Amino acid sequence: MSELEIIEAALFAAGRAVSLEKLMKITGMPKKNVSLVVRELMEAYSSRGSGIEILDLGERYVMQVKPEYSELMREVAPKELSAPKLRTLSMVAYHQPLLQSNLIEMRGSGAYDHIKDLIERGFVDSVPCGRSRQLSTTPLFADYFGLKRNDPNAIKEKIIELLKAQGGQSEIDLWIGKKIIAVTPMYESLMEMCGIKDYFVANAYCPSKEEISRLLEADVLVVTAGYLDAVKQHCDGEILEVRSTTFDDLIEAVSLLAEELPDEVNPKTVEKTLQKIRETREKYVSSALLVEKKVKPATEMVSKIVNDLNLRISTDGVLAAPDYGTSGKGVTIGKGAKILVPTHRTVEGDLLERVCKKYDSILEGLKNFEE
Repeated sequence: MSELEIIEAALFAAGRAVSLEKLMKITGMPKKNVSLVVRELMEAYSSRGSGIEILDLGERYVMQVKPEYSELMREVAPKELSAPKLRTLSMVAYHQPLLQSNLIEMRGSGAYDHIKDLIERGFVDSVPCGRSRQLSTTPLFADYFGLKRNDPNAIKEKIIELLKAQGGQSEIDLWIGKKIIAVTPMYESLMEMCGIKDYFVANAYCPSKEEISRLLEADVLVVTAGYLDAVKQHCDGEILEVRSTTFDDLIEAVSLLAEELPDEVNPKTVEKTLQKIRETREKYVSSALLVEKKVKPATEMVSKIVNDLNLRISTDGVLAAPDYGTSGKGVTIGKGAKILVPTHRTVEGDLLERVCKKYDSILEGLKNFEE
């Protein structure tokens, strides 16, 4: 049995990306040797005219059907369980019998779709139990995962055994309870504002191959509101949409994460963050009391800020518009505007700093006119 055969078998059996570290553990070889063997295997598949390919996702490797054959294989290939659905199924198996309401509390509202799919596939039974439903695994679950019997205790022991072999306690935490959180670059500072330590950053709007692979493993994805359709094709977990135009938007965003991710956020950090945002907002609103000049907002974004500052709005007021000039649809915005409000594309800093710069642009612009 050669190292090449072992790695080939591992990639075939995994059915998903396998990390370089995992292959090192399986083969007992150092990193450099594993990389060379994987490269040799990739070249072998490429040269033999196979319908299978091996992709390098950045020290993570996946064996898959070549894209040109994927549509032809749709009728014969089983629909695989995504990583989030597997974690939901693992929790049902580990804690069974498990109330659906308790599962949703642990996994988030995105688990409703997982439960529905798992029931339709025949892996999970669901029976009424008070105001909720009781979930448990089926004999098909045992058959699918190679277990001799559908006994809850045997299943729990098998899950722990597999997870310990894969990565010890950290792997158990990952599959039994802990959520994998993904966030777009703009909202990375939101993680710090909530005290969330474990997460990864990915461009969910236009992801790379490696990012797509990671996003499919995410239980929760945090994105800008309005981009749900653009990102849901890359994520099977729960998608949290947040806004960051005003101070109130930030308060809602922090509060949403605190509500949806109670085990991942730091309550003390959340409390301090909310207090800081409220105090900052009050300073700006107090400063706006001295401004008498009226404003003519060019967009809803600007209007939200103006209303939050309690400034007077008028059609003959000072025109204030976003600094991007042209919308995504090619429409010219705020031509001749006297005040340009910076957008996230043109300012740096954390979310709170970016919001402050927007408010500053309007207040400073109006004060210049009054002078």
